[in-house]
Amino acid sequence: MALCPAHDDHDPSLSVSEGDGGKVILHCFAGCELEAILDAAGLGWSDLFPASSKVGGEGYYPPPENVGNVGTPRGCTIADYSAAKDLPIEVLKGLAVSEIANYNGAPAVRFGYLNQDDEEVCVRFRVSLDGSPKIKTRKGDKATLYGLWKLEEAREKEHVIAVEGESDTQTLWHHGFPAVGIPGASSWKSEWAAHLEGIERVYVVVEPDAAGENLWERMTASPLREQLYRIELNDFKDVSEMHLDSPERFSDRLGVELASATSYMDIAESEAKAAKREAWAKCEGLAKEGRILDHFAIDLKSSGVAGEARAGQLLYLALNSRHLDAKQLVNVGVKGPSSAGKSYVVEKVCEFFPADAYHLLTAMSEKILAYSEEPISHRFLILVEAAGMSGEFASYLIRSLLSEGRLRYETVESTKDGIRPKLIEREGPTGLIVTTTKTRLHGENETRMLSVRVDDTPDHTSEILAALADEDSGSPDLERWRALQVWIATGEKHVSIPYAKTLAGMVPPVAVRLRRDFGAVLNLIRSHALLHRESRERDEQDRIIATIEDYAVVRELVADLISEGVEATIPQIVREAVEKATELIEDNNGEPVTISAIGKALDPPLERNATHRRVTMAIDGGYLKNKETRERHPAQIVKGELLPEDREILPAPAALTAKVEGRDVPTFPKVSEEGSTPSPPTGEDIEGGDDQELPF
Repeated sequence: MALCPAHDDHDPSLSVSEGDGGKVILHCFAGCELEAILDAAGLGWSDLFPASSKVGGEGYYPPPENVGNVGTPRGCTIADYSAAKDLPIEVLKGLAVSEIANYNGAPAVRFGYLNQDDEEVCVRFRVSLDGSPKIKTRKGDKATLYGLWKLEEAREKEHVIAVEGESDTQTLWHHGFPAVGIPGASSWKSEWAAHLEGIERVYVVVEPDAAGENLWERMTASPLREQLYRIELNDFKDVSEMHLDSPERFSDRLGVELASATSYMDIAESEAKAAKREAWAKCEGLAKEGRILDHFAIDLKSSGVAGEARAGQLLYLALNSRHLDAKQLVNVGVKGPSSAGKSYVVEKVCEFFPADAYHLLTAMSEKILAYSEEPISHRFLILVEAAGMSGEFASYLIRSLLSEGRLRYETVESTKDGIRPKLIEREGPTGLIVTTTKTRLHGENETRMLSVRVDDTPDHTSEILAALADEDSGSPDLERWRALQVWIATGEKHVSIPYAKTLAGMVPPVAVRLRRDFGAVLNLIRSHALLHRESRERDEQDRIIATIEDYAVVRELVADLISEGVEATIPQIVREAVEKATELIEDNNGEPVTISAIGKALDPPLERNATHRRVTMAIDGGYLKNKETRERHPAQIVKGELLPEDREILPAPAALTAKVEGRDVPTFPKVSEEGSTPSPPTGEDIEGGDDQELPF
């Protein structure tokens, strides 16, 4: 017994004894780990063995069994590893493989990960041949591809074989094949694709398990997809097993597999055709309907959503816009008081889409958009109750993603060489749907989306209660709707709007925001035409041709939202609240009135929360004012600016049709030089010609 050097020992607690073959056994009854004891005593693992045990060359000691504290792992030596993988020790050492005598109380094989400049950037240890865990990564190191320093050889040969783990990679190198190792099936990162640029073919050995399929899916979702070729070793789990079966036949066998490998592009095309056939069988009847959104409204109601057909149809078209080849998709903000059913409507609409159409979050960290591995390209991000948009940085990332169609975030990371810059890039386009109780979002976010309000009137509440009580309502066939989305995804998605310039010329350029909103309108038209692809004609470039009917449906959904967004129209619920408040104030000899009084006077009367939203929106627009400045005191509402006349921004379909056909139609005159807003046109306000320049 001796004093243990690894802790403040006053009574001897370290047992030192001799085991089989002269090895030293140490055990601290206070619980100190063997590695800590050796470090404190200035000893190494080899000091526990007599010199006569060096049977495997310098640095080699037979792996002990139950040496040190109870439960110490057996470990793995380079000789063990060499024998298990049938790879010569000399070959392994030439590949930056070595042995350390003591890794947490046992020997381990050390794999050095070198970069293109032969600098060691990561170290992994084989701590067991067949135990668990087998591999551990050095603390503080970031995983990367194994074999970066040998990729020039792959570029010269114009191909590389990607495999899981170090041993498969070493086996391929031993036989003269260019290879790169992925440190784990679930560890693939899209950013690693940049290391393989310039290599014509990347053969991926897909192991016959869920992890192998997961790796293939991750790699095909990266920018590498067009270079990928799939290999399945039907008789063997991996290349190591093939090598161990017959080293002499390995090269010939693998050569056959390389020759018969299938490209991802061929696989994707074949899978797309099969998926399209299967989807069409399920959605053919729906795809041939003339007004698909009408059927959606019926099925949405059957699913339990009462009285929100407009919001649901707009959300459906927005989500469908993910198929478009566009830089920006259609973003929607769903607004309403707490418990009004905003999130319920969004979640129910999502049920009509396959899971890969959206990514729904109830909360997220500030930087998750930059670091998440969740795919965001041609997908919608759905934030419930504006989760994650309150932080300035998260809000900035979202705005960048929506505006630019991709995310570029430069940060720094700690490396063994100190702090280094790192550029994170994520490709879009990505759409956004957010629900919120706020009447207005951050100004920069508000202008990037269309805002739709859920109905908070008593009549709508009655409709919802009736729907909840209806026990006989059936469930819609969601499979045909999901199949419709699969069918759309596997066919032509380019849409031409032949009347786009004419429509642009008929929209009065009253606000800068229209530059974004008009783009959203065009994408909604494209989305609706794409939804009706089966019944739309094609142009000479095989693009789907949008009709005036597509515009008419979209206009019905968003005309008031567009006008409200540029403040050319006052929401009807706000106009009614302002008019009633003005009436009460005048009846009260100009004295202020309360929000509750306004709510009670409305027809039908509204509870305070619903009235408060309307009054708040009126105050934001300057049409009412609150004289009360003290907190927690009832608002004192007085009159503000006069309500302006509503002004139409999107022309009527009939007017657009007439313009397209060359007939004179009434249009809005331009804003005067003084900046005053002109009145809506009369029948005498005729603007001829169709050769005017676009106002955007």
